Amino acid sequence: MVKFRRSGGGLSANLEDRRAAGGGRRIPMGRGVGGGLVGIVGLLLALFLGGGLGGGGGDGDVTDIFGQLQSPGGTVDARDDELVQFMSDALDDIQAFWSTEAGLGNGYQDARLVLFTDGVSTGGCGNAPSSVGPFYCPADQQAYIDLTFFKVLDQRFGAPGDFAQVYVLAHELGHHVQNLLGTNDEVRRLQEQDPSRANEYSVRLELQADCYAGVWGNSAKDRGLLEPGDVEEGLGAATAVGDDALGNPSEESWTHGSSESRQRWFTRGLDGGDHRDCDTFGVPSEQL
Repeated sequence: MVKFRRSGGGLSANLEDRRAAGGGRRIPMGRGVGGGLVGIVGLLLALFLGGGLGGGGGDGDVTDIFGQLQSPGGTVDARDDELVQFMSDALDDIQAFWSTEAGLGNGYQDARLVLFTDGVSTGGCGNAPSSVGPFYCPADQQAYIDLTFFKVLDQRFGAPGDFAQVYVLAHELGHHVQNLLGTNDEVRRLQEQDPSRANEYSVRLELQADCYAGVWGNSAKDRGLLEPGDVEEGLGAATAVGDDALGNPSEESWTHGSSESRQRWFTRGLDGGDHRDCDTFGVPSEQL
């Protein structure tokens, strides 16, 4: 189990627990793009290219690696209190790393993490149901997670463990790093400029966020926070959310990358510990 060193009691000042609020308006996932996993992928790609969730999202995009996995949503469970504290500690540790010179230093600005149940209303990406999965909204610089997603990751996709959970959060905060560096805006510009390569740019964006998650993992390893088996849990989660692992046979339609490529870029960050080695946009497609 990852052993975070807590600087004080209570939850992070950057964590907002909205689980009891019930969240935003539910969205029929089949509307306009078909149902099931393919429908979710199509919806998320359309949202990334052109607008927020729920038809009223303003200027935001949803950057979401895990939207291919449907989370059923649920009610607030007191048994999740320990998990809430764990995610709070992970949030503070990951952001503390990115604030050091090994990360972005003074150029890093904290994101916020919103925990929700059933659905959530964002500050710039509209309304999202739990079935969207964990996501990051660049417009409000917040990551959103329904904790029931971790049960899906464990029970349906065979990726259990606390480091798998931290990997999800570290990946979403990797999207925040991209947002701060202007990568999200540049990718959207490129997708609009050349729609035929939109999926490719999405894959590169997701793999870079995987690599950034690994960069933090390198720091956690050096600081003695990881135990035997933690890295394997992270790799298992990366494998579970590959486009090929989820049964999408058409590589041209992939928006997240193969299991092998997701593992490779996560491992690159984990082994090297330098975010400058995560340039997924500077390598040929065959090397992704």
